[in-house]
Amino acid sequence: MRPDRARSGDEPLRHVAVPYGSDEAFVSLTVPRVRAALGEGRRVLVITGPAKLRLLADALGRDAGRVDLRDSVSWYTHPYRTLAGLHDYTRGRRTFVVGEPVWEGRSARDVRELIRYESVINAALRARPAILWCLYDVRHVPAGVLDHTHVTHPLLLGPGGEAACARFVEPHDLVLDTDRAPLPEPGGDAKTFDFTARELKRLRRSVGDYARAAGMDGDLVPSLVLSASEIAANSIEHGAGHGTITMWVDDEELVCEIADPGGALHDPLPGYIPPEPGSPRGYGLWISRQLCDLVELRAEDGLLRVRLRLAMGP
Repeated sequence: MRPDRARSGDEPLRHVAVPYGSDEAFVSLTVPRVRAALGEGRRVLVITGPAKLRLLADALGRDAGRVDLRDSVSWYTHPYRTLAGLHDYTRGRRTFVVGEPVWEGRSARDVRELIRYESVINAALRARPAILWCLYDVRHVPAGVLDHTHVTHPLLLGPGGEAACARFVEPHDLVLDTDRAPLPEPGGDAKTFDFTARELKRLRRSVGDYARAAGMDGDLVPSLVLSASEIAANSIEHGAGHGTITMWVDDEELVCEIADPGGALHDPLPGYIPPEPGSPRGYGLWISRQLCDLVELRAEDGLLRVRLRLAMGP
């Protein structure tokens, strides 16, 4: 069964790409729709830059006090923490969310993961009675990002209103550049530890000791230890029952790879969808994606490799 959960109720998610080309267009598009959403009894959240938040608040007047206004720099710090926040915000209520990340100045890796986040929204929030408008200022958004809006959004707002995106790809079918490329080989200073079910405590100690010796900020070490432990525990429960952890430093990041010789990928969106409340399973990769800067998976010839990357310092 695919993880994009069944729709419930009479109002499914509407996820819309909204390109615009001027501050005036931003105001003329968002203000009427925000007021309409307030009139429909929706909770309204708008995330964009400070200048546009001021424009919107001025145009809304007294209605601005009924809208949650958030700065995009603080909201879009990490794609999957942002997804968790959006998941919590839309739980149990009718919502209208206007979101506009800052795309300029991001690394190619960060851009790729933010594009993937836009895609995963369609599965993670599929059953929510939410309307999501994703704004794209065509004056500043990179061309490659604009091109992907047609792939990651089921709907596009144009002069004639909302229309279906003919190029839309379901999240479990989306393949971005490097997704299937071989992972680079570990660095020359890599250290490998074996683990079994009886050695998880030793594994956590070894991961923490290596990270501290490598110079990782002490506040970040527990995040890496927990992530590695969760993935190793998954390997023990669902894989071969044993595996290896290899660690090394790559530039300003610590890399930790858990290899499971009996692992396989059955979930097309591994760790991207929040577990159902009360579920006893599904937290390992979800937690790791929340805590680490990047999680990469490869399954080849019966070997599942989960590579965690976390910055050495804040």
